Amino acid sequence: MADTSQRMLRLLSLLQNGRAWSGAELAGALGTSPRSMRRDIDRLRELGYPVESLRGPGGHYRLVAGNAVPPLMFEDDEVVTVALGLRMVAGGLSGVQGAEDGAERALGKIERVLPSRLSRRASTLASAVDPGRRIWPGASAQVLTGLGEAVAAGQWVRMTHRGRDGQERRRRVDPYRLLLLGRRWYLFAWDRDREDWRSFRLDRITGLTPTRAAFTPRELPAADLAAHLEQGFGTGRGSEGGERLTVTVLFHAPAAEVAACITRVDGSLEAVSTDNSRYTARVDSYEWMAIVLALTGLGFTVEGPEELKDFTAQLSARLGRAVGAFIPPSG
Repeated sequence: MADTSQRMLRLLSLLQNGRAWSGAELAGALGTSPRSMRRDIDRLRELGYPVESLRGPGGHYRLVAGNAVPPLMFEDDEVVTVALGLRMVAGGLSGVQGAEDGAERALGKIERVLPSRLSRRASTLASAVDPGRRIWPGASAQVLTGLGEAVAAGQWVRMTHRGRDGQERRRRVDPYRLLLLGRRWYLFAWDRDREDWRSFRLDRITGLTPTRAAFTPRELPAADLAAHLEQGFGTGRGSEGGERLTVTVLFHAPAAEVAACITRVDGSLEAVSTDNSRYTARVDSYEWMAIVLALTGLGFTVEGPEELKDFTAQLSARLGRAVGAFIPPSG
């Protein structure tokens, strides 16, 4: 019985790679007779696994999609990779609202059935990885899924998008790609009304309405869309609510110490001297950058722009008044 169980698990693992197997190939891989292999196929079907079989020349066995989600089989390296990926999503790196809860539940199910040797490997990897914190508003899973389906099908959509001015506008776009940049999800699309390429932050998209109507594909403006968008963000062009603002800060601390403290915003760090380092970053808001700088606990001087200097001064005054110190507001 133990041999039969092990053989069925091996059979399931082979079928789950997606390829079509001939009866002779499966029997050979299992080290059993074609008759025993066919009985194992029937047992899998009784357990709910939809195994397709075709007889005659070119006949094969293949696992196909069914109506339910039967148990899955993973190789050792696959299950460790899945556990690590789920741990990172649970830590907030997906940028999708609600994904953390689903990842935690899925991870719990996997960890409860892992053999001790794999559990140790997965735990070691998880403890060595710090996913950080998801600091930006997450995209709606419904919006992400709906746009993903429209991209795959090549169908244009209607949607409501909130711009940087806070105004909501109806848009008609041909969606081409979904990109995760700087822990935000963006849609890269052809704007039908403006007749130009645009990018849209997914956390500002609501009221998504699929049309189920195909659009005529256009040649993309760049092979590397991520680099294309980053360049556009740096110049403030080509994005709807996606522009990023360049800030420069001089930290009164060694570069290594700054790097250990400022992990919440993407940017570049260079050593100016033994005790000073310059940090340059592109951010979505001066407000959040001021808060991040305060949370480092390090001394710093805002070099620019003036808007960040003003907000940092205002934040300092508000915090001072909150603890009873009289600090007149700037300006």
